[in-house]
Amino acid sequence: MSCGVDMAKIKVRLERSTIGALPQHRATVRSLGLRKIGSTKVHEANPAIMGMVKAVSHLVSTEESK
Repeated sequence: MSCGVDMAKIKVRLERSTIGALPQHRATVRSLGLRKIGSTKVHEANPAIMGMVKAVSHLVSTEESK
């Protein structure tokens, strides 16, 4: 059931390598759909995605997408 409200979208980009990162940070980056440095993925800006982005904010960059 959709209430007709569009969620904001964010574009997440992997900026730094996951080599040397904690295993749970690597898993978070993979669950965001990012593989190589420079890869991007557009997600709905819901609390779960925003929490994942915050956890690996030192590895990724974000911007608002249309």
